[in-house]
Amino acid sequence: MPELPEVETVRIGLSKLLPGRVIKQVEFDNPKSFPNTPEDVAQFVVGAKVVLVARRAKVLLIELSSKYSLVIHLKMTGQLVFRGEQNFGAGHPNNSLVGKLPDKTTHVTISFEDGSKLFFNDQRKFGWVRVFPTTEVPNIDFFKKVGPEPLDSSFTPDLLYERLQRRKNSNIKAALLDQSVLAGIGNIYADEGLWGAKTHPATLVKNLSKTQIAALYDELISVLKLSIEKGGSTDRNYVNAEGKKGSYISFAQVFRREGKPCSRCGTVIEKTRVAGRGTHICPYCQPAPN
Repeated sequence: MPELPEVETVRIGLSKLLPGRVIKQVEFDNPKSFPNTPEDVAQFVVGAKVVLVARRAKVLLIELSSKYSLVIHLKMTGQLVFRGEQNFGAGHPNNSLVGKLPDKTTHVTISFEDGSKLFFNDQRKFGWVRVFPTTEVPNIDFFKKVGPEPLDSSFTPDLLYERLQRRKNSNIKAALLDQSVLAGIGNIYADEGLWGAKTHPATLVKNLSKTQIAALYDELISVLKLSIEKGGSTDRNYVNAEGKKGSYISFAQVFRREGKPCSRCGTVIEKTRVAGRGTHICPYCQPAPN
């Protein structure tokens, strides 16, 4: 599943192209991909202008002038492909990004009055596009449970410390992967942040000092910003808003670098398993807890 930086690069790309466009028509072929009533679509989507493209955690939000929003979750294999005066694709990198659309993976097509179109493609049909009143979006169950945004200006080292105490008896990697603790952090960025902070992923939260958590905060913010700058990370199954594979993974320090020397100390990077996930560490820089 895409992590925060991947979805943020999609948001950045769409926010340059969608605002101001008026929706003329919405077509879909799978109610699981577009679980909305015809009445809501006719009243609140068709004829509405795109006002803003936003993101919360790993979910995209297209806010409309009708005071309703399209809430989009790409899940594992979703794509958003825009065709107009500019063409680009974002999401799972198969031929649908550059081929003729709609195709067999296209489940939602949004046509705009200027003739441009936005296609929602999804091979595995796990993703969806839902219509909600914009004011009700924060009340969706998922959003009520999800933790703070790590790149928000209100997110501080003290807040990270406070949120982690919810999982004080868990190891730090499990706590970071818990979306109710912190939004958008997945396996790659947990490994990278913990390496940067010289913290072993199996260390219990209750055994980390405020100083150690402040160092982890700095590393998480740094790695997230770098990944967004590089266009996301997951070169196997994700591309950025221009249809290019994310390049961050080539700059990773530990993730998918097992058997290679640590750039900081030269010790061979190891792959182990923590919190049920494949985990990459430097055994020297990140000594195992007692």
